[in-house]
Amino acid sequence: MSEHGVPPHVRLANEIAIQFHHQSADRASIAIAEHMRTFWEPRMTSALLEYLDAGGNELDPVAVRAADRLRLGK
Repeated sequence: MSEHGVPPHVRLANEIAIQFHHQSADRASIAIAEHMRTFWEPRMTSALLEYLDAGGNELDPVAVRAADRLRLGK
C-alpha cells in the first residue's frame, strides 16, 4: 500500500508511535494507548482495531501493541 493509500487513523497512529520510539516498546504502547483513549474519537479507535483485524500491514509494531492494549482495556 502506498503512503497515500494508508488510512488517516493508521497514519496518525504511526506518527504518534514515532514520537515514542525512544522508549521501550512496552512503555511506549502504554503511553500511546492512553493518548488514543484521551484524544481519539471512538470511531477512530474502532477503525484502527478493524484495520488491525484485517492484517494491519502498515501499522507500526508499537502502534499494534497500543491497539491491543485498547482492545483489552489496559
